Amino acid sequence: MKAAYIKQTGDPDVIQIGDLDDPMIGPGQVMIRNHAVSVNPIDTYVRSGVVAFDLPDPFIVGCDSAGVVEAVADDVDSFRVGDRVWCTNQGLLGRQGTFAERIAVDADWCFPLPDQVDFETAAANALVGVTAHLGLFRSASLEPGETVLVIGGTGGVGSMVVQMAKAAGATVITTAGSQQKAERATALGADHVIDYSKQAIDQATKQYAAHGIDVFWETRRDPDFDMAVDLLAPRGRMVLMAGRDARPEFPVGPFYVKECSLHGFVMFKARPLEMRRCADDMNRWMAAGKLQANIAQTLPLAEAAQAHRLQASGDVGGKIVLTIQQARV
Repeated sequence: MKAAYIKQTGDPDVIQIGDLDDPMIGPGQVMIRNHAVSVNPIDTYVRSGVVAFDLPDPFIVGCDSAGVVEAVADDVDSFRVGDRVWCTNQGLLGRQGTFAERIAVDADWCFPLPDQVDFETAAANALVGVTAHLGLFRSASLEPGETVLVIGGTGGVGSMVVQMAKAAGATVITTAGSQQKAERATALGADHVIDYSKQAIDQATKQYAAHGIDVFWETRRDPDFDMAVDLLAPRGRMVLMAGRDARPEFPVGPFYVKECSLHGFVMFKARPLEMRRCADDMNRWMAAGKLQANIAQTLPLAEAAQAHRLQASGDVGGKIVLTIQQARV
């Protein structure tokens, strides 16, 4: 089978496109014939070695995929051959990745794909959607009628947070750095969009949410806790999903007096049942057209290295999806 893989960590040029043996399914696994995969920032961190795991040799890159079940282990009764499925959380914690014509995946990490949803949408939404869902509902316990501020509402995760918060009945405020991105955020369902090239985020937010923000979703690598705590409502929650090396100052007094809480998490440490709860909601929203894929570019699998270069550039404006033509039936 064709696959995009590495023999050692390094820059995008270490990614090779070549033939590898088809995987063998083990107990509890299914074989997926891929139709689409997508690129995430964590993929580039693992490939470069910035995030270090013990990797198989060769290591197939990638976390997300969508395709059709081609084989099922004898002890799996949740899927059948021919089922349309999607998965994420592969290529992490030593698991083999997804950028190949066929992958063997534990059935616990695999989710049914509604007929109304195309493979590209499912692959694009997989990791970022699960991340958004875990942060909003498991960590921040978002309730209908609350107000959410999303920093960067057109990014991979940010676009999912905007749509999910809206689908859950929240008022959504988000930020964008250009008129084009502001229009995209509005199209995704944001109630208010702050163009931070023209407005100060804190001042504009106070105009839209005079009583404060219930959930502040931070995507920047250097969080501004002073601004966040000032904007949070009493018992407001702040969600962190970035900033591995950040060491910002923190306003302890105002934070605890407001009875606020701070939530940091990474999706790849979620349990299978937690991810399945995310997938159930995502499938319902995708089938109903309430969870759109924010796809910026679509490339063939053979351009996996270029996809990693684009992702690392930080100027993608959405998700990069790779299609696997050989997998089409």
